Amino acid sequence: MAPAPKSRPSSTAAVSGVAAIGIGCVAALHLGALYALFTTEYGPFAITLALLAWLFANCLVLVFLPRPGIAAALSLILTVTLIAFSRFKFDILQLSVTFLDFLIIDRDTFSFLLSVFPRLKMPLLIAAVAAVPALWVIWRTDPFRISRKISFALLVFATAAISLMAIAKPEQPWEPFQGVNHISSLARSGVVAVSHLTSTGWIEADPPAQPSLPLARGAHAATSTLAPPTDCDTTVKRPHVIMLLDESSFDVRTAPGIKVPADYAGFFKSFDGKQRTFVAEATGGPTWYTEFSVVTGLSARSFGDLKFYVTRIAAGRVTRGLPAALQHCGYKTVSLYPTYGDFLSARTFQKATGVEDFIDMAAMGVNEDMQPDSFYYDQALKVFEREAPSRAPVFMFLYLTANHFPWTDVYRPELTPDWKAPGNTADIDEYIRRQSMTAQDYGKFVARLKQDYPDEQFLIVRFGDHQPAISQKMIEPGIDRATLAKRLMTSDPRYFSTYYAIDTVNFTPRDLSSALDKLDASYLPIVIQDAAGVPLDPTFAEQKKIMLRCSGVFYTCNKGAEARRFNRLLIDAGLIKGL
Repeated sequence: MAPAPKSRPSSTAAVSGVAAIGIGCVAALHLGALYALFTTEYGPFAITLALLAWLFANCLVLVFLPRPGIAAALSLILTVTLIAFSRFKFDILQLSVTFLDFLIIDRDTFSFLLSVFPRLKMPLLIAAVAAVPALWVIWRTDPFRISRKISFALLVFATAAISLMAIAKPEQPWEPFQGVNHISSLARSGVVAVSHLTSTGWIEADPPAQPSLPLARGAHAATSTLAPPTDCDTTVKRPHVIMLLDESSFDVRTAPGIKVPADYAGFFKSFDGKQRTFVAEATGGPTWYTEFSVVTGLSARSFGDLKFYVTRIAAGRVTRGLPAALQHCGYKTVSLYPTYGDFLSARTFQKATGVEDFIDMAAMGVNEDMQPDSFYYDQALKVFEREAPSRAPVFMFLYLTANHFPWTDVYRPELTPDWKAPGNTADIDEYIRRQSMTAQDYGKFVARLKQDYPDEQFLIVRFGDHQPAISQKMIEPGIDRATLAKRLMTSDPRYFSTYYAIDTVNFTPRDLSSALDKLDASYLPIVIQDAAGVPLDPTFAEQKKIMLRCSGVFYTCNKGAEARRFNRLLIDAGLIKGL
């Protein structure tokens, strides 16, 4: 029998070896995390925020399980998985993962996951098989223990630091479209969402009234959807309605010193010779703010800091809209959407507001979302040809994309062989050239409508969804970024004004009293219905009173009181649900 003392060195060495393995595992996990973060995060701010998120994830596990090796392993798995999902989402939708992807789990989220799962199946399976023995080794060899008090204190510190950084430097609208900073952007969007929900809820609205406000009583049927107006005779011949979103378009002559072609101004005028101003709620990028406003008649700004996700939040929850109102009066409602329908839940959002036939990029048979305007006009003509036998009026929401950024590249130069640059900077001249393409293709489209449908009536209302990003250097040349940020934060109308125009084919508008010289985007559905001769339902009739009382201003009228009161009316009427 060997003496006990002789066995101690080997036992101690074994323990030391196990500890060394454990220390090596913990170090490797943190180094792996640093590698993942430093190769996907850019800039001191994003890197710092991502490191704080890494600390947060580790401490959250340590509060419940005080083993730093396991905490690091689980946090690394979560971090790598989130980055992978964010990259896959960006590849398909050009939008990174945000906190709303987890807060709102909807059909479109599952649709997206199903679309990427075939590409993730094998990597996830390999990772899962490898993770089990790795976690067992880490569990057995980790020599460290951290008290829950220290873990909780660090968790509080990380939470506070992330919150302060997110508040001090809010996420800009274009950042989720960059395909980088996945973890820091996710953390920042989480702070914004939680802060907004705890302070005002999803949407700004007056408190519930007791008894219910007048619009709620008798304004909706037993199904909680708006009943059609009693005087809406569906046998009356009504014009086809085309609501045309002109991507990033505004009259550049509002900026000083810009040179334009001789025939430039005519495109922005309506059939009656007037040029009207359209005030959007976005500038430089988010088309879906305007999409939300012109479809629902509501303000994206009512969602506060969550407005960036407005169509996702509203999807299936906001059922009041222009398409539904027109559908009640016998219209076939169609949307020609230039990208995938799952983008920001556009399909679900529009269908809930009354769009019957949602035709996205895939349904049009293309795999690129930037096509010449003539392509979308051809798609529109196909719809009219298809619907002609029914003789029902058609409402169509038509998007154009040729004028989408960037303007540093010359897009389809063969479409404008006789183009002569006016003599501005190259990007501004390219922007104006694309506007000339739009004007040219639009003229051909109207000519086709007149030729192919000589006995049909058409009302076309087109508008610029927002100004282009380059307008910021055009309107006030040389302005510093801090001053520009203040202008944008206060919604300086110089940066948010575009145009809207009313055109007709074989039709005279019934009522243009709503077509004010300057109009907020939320009122466009009223202009369209009045011009088409469609009687307003109780909600739009009430909103028209606000429009006239506030001279075309909606959200900011009476410091937001009108919008909050109106949102409450729609909530009580069952047209806004679950928000």
